[in-house]
Amino acid sequence: MNRPHPLLTLPVLQAIRTAHAAGNASLLCSLDLQRSTTSVSPAETHWLWAGQRYPYPDNCKERTIYHWDGEAFQPLARYSGSLIKLIPTTWGPPTFEIDGIKMLPTAHVSPYADAEAKVALIKPRGKSVLDTCGGLGYFAAWCLQKAAARIVSFEKNADVIWLRGLNPWSPPPDERLSVTQGDVAQHIEQIPAASFDAALHDPPRFGIAGELYSQSFYDQLFRVLKSGACLFHYTGSPNKLTSRRDVPAEVRNRLSHAGFRPRISGDGILAIKP
Repeated sequence: MNRPHPLLTLPVLQAIRTAHAAGNASLLCSLDLQRSTTSVSPAETHWLWAGQRYPYPDNCKERTIYHWDGEAFQPLARYSGSLIKLIPTTWGPPTFEIDGIKMLPTAHVSPYADAEAKVALIKPRGKSVLDTCGGLGYFAAWCLQKAAARIVSFEKNADVIWLRGLNPWSPPPDERLSVTQGDVAQHIEQIPAASFDAALHDPPRFGIAGELYSQSFYDQLFRVLKSGACLFHYTGSPNKLTSRRDVPAEVRNRLSHAGFRPRISGDGILAIKP
C-alpha cells in the first residue's frame, strides 16, 4: 500500500548518498520498508521523490524508522508513559517495542510471515475472528488475505494504533475489519456469547499483562466462541530457569479448565472449544 510520504531507514539513506557520490541521476530503492520499490533522484543538499524535495536527515540511527511530518524526518516513536517505537528488520516488515521490549519475533522469521503461519492454524476463510491484542495488525492482515468474513480487533495502546497508521505492512481500512482502541479484558465482557468462529490471542508477556493470562479471561474467551471454534494463543517460550515458571503449561491448564481442548503448538497453544 503506497503512503503519501516516504519512510527512511539508515541503509536507504546511505544508498541515496552513495548514489549521489557516484554521480547517478536516479536510484531504485524502497521508501515503504521493502513493500515496493520506487525511483529517487539524489542531489547535493536534498533528494527528489514524487515531485517533492526531501533533505538528508542528520544523525540517522540504525534501529529507527523515520517518517516525514511535512517539515522534517522524525522517528516513528511516541512517548506517553511508555516509549512505543517501530523497529526496522532485515525482513522488511517491522516489529515494535514498548520500553525496549520487542513485541514480535524477528530473529529467525519475518514477523509478517510468522503471523501468516499462526493465522493458518485457525483456518479463517469465511469465519468471524476475534483478534484480542491487535498490535501492528499482522494477524488481521492475514485474516483479510485468507478471506475471513469479519475481524474484530482490540488494541489497548493508542500509540500502537498510531504506528499502524504509518506502517505500510499494517492492514489498510477494510469493511470486514473493525479496530477498537481499548482493553479487551474489559470489552470482552460485553460481547454476546457464541459470537466468533475463531480467535487469535497474542498478549504482551505475562509480567506486563497478567490479566490476559487469567482464568477469568479464558472463561470469557470460551464463552464468546462458538462450539467447534479454534483459538491460537501465543505464549512464546520463556526460559524456565530464569522465569521459574512454565507459562505454556500454565496456559494449557487454564484453557483446559475453561473447557477448551488445548495442546502446545510451536510457540503457543492451539485450543478447540468442543
